[in-house]
Amino acid sequence: MASALERQDPAVYAAVVSEERRLREHIQLIPSENYPSAAVLEANGSVMTQKYAEGYPNRRYYQGCAWVDKVESLARSRARRLFQAGHANVQPHSGTSANMAVYFATLQPGDTVMGMDLTSGGHLTHGSPVNFSAQLYNFVHYGVDPQTERIDFDQVARLAREHRPKLIVTGATAYPRYWEYDRFKEIADEVGALHMADIAHVCGLIAGGVHPSPVPYAQYVTSSTHKTLRGPRGGFVLCERGLRRDLDRAVFPGLQGGPLEHVIAAKAVMFHEAAQPDFAEYARAVMDNCAALAETLLHEGLTLVSGGTDNHLLLVRLPADGPTGKDAAAALEAAGLVTNKNTVPFDTKSPFVTSGIRMGSPAATTFGFRADEFRTIGRLIARVLRNLDDEAVQAAVAAEVRDLASAVVERREREETWPPLFTPHEAVAPALV
Repeated sequence: MASALERQDPAVYAAVVSEERRLREHIQLIPSENYPSAAVLEANGSVMTQKYAEGYPNRRYYQGCAWVDKVESLARSRARRLFQAGHANVQPHSGTSANMAVYFATLQPGDTVMGMDLTSGGHLTHGSPVNFSAQLYNFVHYGVDPQTERIDFDQVARLAREHRPKLIVTGATAYPRYWEYDRFKEIADEVGALHMADIAHVCGLIAGGVHPSPVPYAQYVTSSTHKTLRGPRGGFVLCERGLRRDLDRAVFPGLQGGPLEHVIAAKAVMFHEAAQPDFAEYARAVMDNCAALAETLLHEGLTLVSGGTDNHLLLVRLPADGPTGKDAAAALEAAGLVTNKNTVPFDTKSPFVTSGIRMGSPAATTFGFRADEFRTIGRLIARVLRNLDDEAVQAAVAAEVRDLASAVVERREREETWPPLFTPHEAVAPALV
């Protein structure tokens, strides 16, 4: 029987089916993407979407909130337990909204804040000139050591002493190493600053126990939910219990009106899934697979920022006289390997062009690729980059990618073992009924 979407809007249905096909025939290597489970998508597409629920559980401005109260309370308590935090607010619509909420709870316009420089791996909301954060606050940026391409803590300490920021922000979108939150806390304490850890990229690794947690070292912890945590698109904030009142007021009514209760329901499922033993296995596999990919790329002669990776992502620094990140990412996508152009430390090219490409292992690990297959993926990437303008090479690699993906799906169906089969076909189906 045709789906409701197919009957009502064939054009949108066709786009959904085409996207499903793309996900099956390409290998997803963008580290900020993942496959949520069928259960997460079912909750995300549920009747919870129709309920308007301004306020917080048991303190709403509307009647009829008994069941959304139940679900939001579940999401909050599960987040607290998962990360061992004093308080959780699960209403932010995104990681950006989560960061904005902390800024509004702790800062006044013009206050000084420290964050990581965008070309070193930082996020737009960590003080990029084109973002609201830099327009409202005085951001001072730290970066990485030119030799090691790791965080320069001498620079961090020097800038903190010089500028006396009210808030120090840690976290990044393109930093391939562990975050040493304890060292940032020492610096923040020395200058009397608050510490906010943005864990949008590594939150799933933290939940799985393979990356250090900032909760003991930061008053506020923010995150998106759709990356390594394998949830719906959204955000959340953790904080010390004594700070919860100002944080909650910053989210509502400060930033947002009615929360997206269907997304919060999906977040509740996500937190439950991340608390299961097999999620820890997944997090370890993400790390192992990214390490295997990095080792292969290095063996193939490519240059990696900081020389490798400690987490779920890596950055390839392209030769100065070679292709741009924009050209490399386009060629790789034509070959079925989906990455993204990205700036690298001390990049002289614009963010629309870049000198690097970013890739990672979360989505492909969820799909079912293992370390040996990531080594194959690494060799295919190197082959495309060595023959960037050769469409015949791209077509041949694309065929190998399709065969590799099909073999993984067949193996998982045959073995019926961990990790659960989150193929796009199964994931899309609940949203269409």
